[in-house]
Amino acid sequence: MNRYAVIGAGPSGLAAARALQKQGIEIDGYEASHDVGGLWDITNPRSTMYESAHLISSRTTTEFAEYPMTSTADYPSHRELLTYFQDYASHFGLTPLFRFDTRVTRLEPRDDGWDLTAEGPDGAKTRWYAGVILANGTLAEPSVPAFPGRFSGALMHTSNYTSALQLTGKRVLVVGAGNSGCDIAVDAVHHATSVDMSVRRGYYFVPRYLFGRPSDTLNRGRPLPARLKQAVDSRVLRAFTGDPVRFGFPKPDYRIYESHPIVNTLVLHHLGQGDLRIRPDIDRLEEKTVHFRDGSTGEYDLVLLATGYRLDYPFVDREHLHWQGAAPRLFLNMFPAPFNGLYVVGMIEASGIGWQGRAEQADLLAGYLAAVERAPDRARRFRERVTGEPWPDLTGGYRYLRLDRMAHYVNKDAYRAAVRQENRGLDSR
Repeated sequence: MNRYAVIGAGPSGLAAARALQKQGIEIDGYEASHDVGGLWDITNPRSTMYESAHLISSRTTTEFAEYPMTSTADYPSHRELLTYFQDYASHFGLTPLFRFDTRVTRLEPRDDGWDLTAEGPDGAKTRWYAGVILANGTLAEPSVPAFPGRFSGALMHTSNYTSALQLTGKRVLVVGAGNSGCDIAVDAVHHATSVDMSVRRGYYFVPRYLFGRPSDTLNRGRPLPARLKQAVDSRVLRAFTGDPVRFGFPKPDYRIYESHPIVNTLVLHHLGQGDLRIRPDIDRLEEKTVHFRDGSTGEYDLVLLATGYRLDYPFVDREHLHWQGAAPRLFLNMFPAPFNGLYVVGMIEASGIGWQGRAEQADLLAGYLAAVERAPDRARRFRERVTGEPWPDLTGGYRYLRLDRMAHYVNKDAYRAAVRQENRGLDSR
C-alpha cells in the first residue's frame, strides 16, 4: 500500500492522521514543534496563542465527536485544549506517527508522487510519498499592512503578543477589532495607560450566552434560510447587546454572518465605561503620532496589529495548489482538480464548523485514498465528478465579504452537507 505524509500535528493534522489510520493507510507525520497541538501549544515557537485565549465557539460544537472533551467549561482555555489534543493523540495512538522538531522545507513532484524534504534533529532528509496532506493550519503567517510614514514607538503584530504584561504602562492602539483584537483590548484595559482601537468597518457582536446557554448551541436543528436567519438573529442581538454604533463603531456595510461575528461583548462593556475608545482607519504614522482618516490624531507607545493571518504553504510552489488570489482553488477546499497527489485538510473558516467539520473532511480524503488502493473504479468516478461537474455552492446563501481573509470562508451547514454527500457518493460509486 502507498505511504502518505501529513504535515502538521494541530487539530487538522490529527484529524487527517486519525482518518487515514482508520482506513489502514500508512503515514509519516511531520511537525515543526516538539509535540501535538499546533497553535494551541503556547510553547510552540510558531504558536499565535496568548495567555487569555479561550475557544470562541463552545465545547460541544467544537470537539471531535468520537472523543468528547472532559472539560466542564463551555469555552475552555488554550491550556485545556492542548491537554485535550495530547489526550486525543495518545488515546488513538497518533503521537508515534509524527516526527517532531522536524520542519518540512520542500515538496517536489516525482514519479507520480512527491519528494518531501524536511530538516530535523538528524539533519535534512528527503523521502518519497505517494501523496502529501497539508494540514499545517491557517493562522501562522501574519498579515501585516503597510502604513505611510514612520512610527518611532513599538509596532507589533498580535502573533507576537502573549501576555497583557507586554502592555503595562503603555499608550496602546489596537488596529482591527476581530476576535483576537477585542480579546487583547479587553486585556489591555487592566494594564495599559490608555487603549484605543482603530477600525475600518462595523462589526456584529455575539454574546457567549443567550437565554442561559452558549449562543452557538441554539438553533442546531435544520438550518434556517440565510435571509431569515440574518433577520431573526439581528433582532435578537439588538435586544441583548444594543447597537454597537452607539459605542463608536461604524455601521456595518454588510449583513450579519457575511463576515465572522465577534464573540466578545466585554469590549462593549469597556467602551461603555470609557476604558476604550474607537478611532477611524489609520492615514499615516509620524514618530509616535498616528494620523487617522478623519483628520484626528493620537499619541501611542505601541501599535498592535490585530490584522489577521494569510494562508501560507511555503514549501510547495503555488502552481501545484492552483492559487487564485489569496487562496488555492480546491474542490471542497481539499482537492486540487488535477489530483496531483497533494491534499489539504483544515483550509476552511466558518462560524461553528468545529474540529468535527475537519474530521469529516479528513474522512472524505481517507475514503478517497482507500478507494485508490482498493476500489480504483470508485476513485476514478470521484475524480471525474470533481473535474467534470459544477462544484457545490458552499456559501449557504450568504454573500461573504470579498476580502483576502474570507477567501477560504464557507458556511458550516452547506460545507458539511456537501462533504457528507461526497462521502456517501464515494461509498456507493
